[in-house]
Amino acid sequence: MDTIDRIIEGSSELFLKSGIKSITMDDIAKYLGMSKKTIYQHFADKSEMVAAIVQAKLQRDEKQMREITESSANVIEQLIRMTKCSEVVLTKINASAFHDMKKYYPEAFKIFREFKQTHIVKTIENLLEKGINQGFIRPDIDIKIIAQMRVNQIEMGFDNDLFPPAIYSIWKVQQQFEDHFNYGICTLKGYKLLNQYKEATTTI
Repeated sequence: MDTIDRIIEGSSELFLKSGIKSITMDDIAKYLGMSKKTIYQHFADKSEMVAAIVQAKLQRDEKQMREITESSANVIEQLIRMTKCSEVVLTKINASAFHDMKKYYPEAFKIFREFKQTHIVKTIENLLEKGINQGFIRPDIDIKIIAQMRVNQIEMGFDNDLFPPAIYSIWKVQQQFEDHFNYGICTLKGYKLLNQYKEATTTI
């Protein structure tokens, strides 16, 4: 792993654990066991670092979504596998990390918003269209509206005003949204298969 990757990975771990605003460049340097001078040779400031972290994370997410799409037998399996991947990530995130990015790091949040519209929305639209053709997704839904609703559900789950972290678990909120979405879009055929996959994954 080269120096830039080390900085991105290490600082990302700190931000996810403790939020972004509370972590200083001194904290990052100490955690990585390197000097601040080395860090500043690659990143002008923390804002540039956060933007690079978001960009790297979204590129990994895009690759993972593509791999899941290509290797899933049907859209129901795809939904279940995406949910499991979300669980792995969201159970590690400090509730303030997304809030900090949105409030204090506009360039990083802009990257996230653009990715959401150009990649996540399109992935969901394709999934819904494929699921309708497979008979698992209701043909009466408006694909574009439902795709937009889903991506904005995800963002809403990070809203500290709606779901104060002292009361709500990030993953529990997102899990409720996912179940509501998954069951809401399914035909009876899809509903039955969704239950079969969920039962299989909970027994593993």
